[in-house]
Amino acid sequence: MQTLPDTLCYLNGEYTPLRDAKVSVLDRGFIFGDGIYEVVPVYGARLFRFDEHLARLGRSLSKLRIANPATPAQWLERSRRLVAALAEKTGAQDQLVYIQVTRGVALRDHVMPPDIAPTVFMMASAMKPATPEQRHHGVACVTARDFRWERGDIKSTSLLGNVLARQMSADHGALETIMFRDGYLTEASASNVWVVHEGAVLGPPKSEHVLEGIRYDLIRELCEEEGIAYNLRPIPEGEVLAADELLLSSATKEVLPVTTLDGQPVGHGALRGKPGPVYARLFEAYQRAKASQSI
Repeated sequence: MQTLPDTLCYLNGEYTPLRDAKVSVLDRGFIFGDGIYEVVPVYGARLFRFDEHLARLGRSLSKLRIANPATPAQWLERSRRLVAALAEKTGAQDQLVYIQVTRGVALRDHVMPPDIAPTVFMMASAMKPATPEQRHHGVACVTARDFRWERGDIKSTSLLGNVLARQMSADHGALETIMFRDGYLTEASASNVWVVHEGAVLGPPKSEHVLEGIRYDLIRELCEEEGIAYNLRPIPEGEVLAADELLLSSATKEVLPVTTLDGQPVGHGALRGKPGPVYARLFEAYQRAKASQSI
């Protein structure tokens, strides 16, 4: 049995050691996966693009008809307290703040019960960033049909489809599973996916099949800063397989180059199977954004 840490967490109005936190077995998050979550990156003990994460949390809650149980000021105060506590206890300055809100506790029934209090859980953990080797050589991915449910735009705690997809890549010694629905790119199991074609960065359009990653707008901003063309449009599987560069983005990966896909090198010519120049420019721009967009 894995030993849980005694780092501080927040649960329903109280701060308590993580290993002591308990929720009811009738919590709808446990019974149905009826809840949403957010993961906020922290650099130098400062929250990165916190307002954007909070806005997405609000959108997910609204789509599930759960009232937001806290004000922006309350979310910020709790997050900062957890970050400070972890930094003091472990020295970790780069962290992840995990926020989860479920519908709450009720007798088991599929119908959404009215007037129950949401369960609110938060914790901070040390960030595990991409390794220098992954950044230097790139990472391997595999492809699969997108077999998940139709509401990928909700950052739901119901993640079994993503778990199965991620395990497919783990079984092949790869970092991610890049998925396609009806022949078009959607996303990876825990990342957004970007295609570089003739110097332009392309991404799937925002839809119910794709989680609107916080890096969607950030990548657009970084492309504008760097003078790189950026476009969201349907991307056929063939364009992904023939890409000049492939990139992943997420809270922990930031932006990361994919250099092998289904065992084949990505790219063309001298850069085949190697991180490309667009990745290098976006990575450097991302580092500048971390310094200027954290609170």
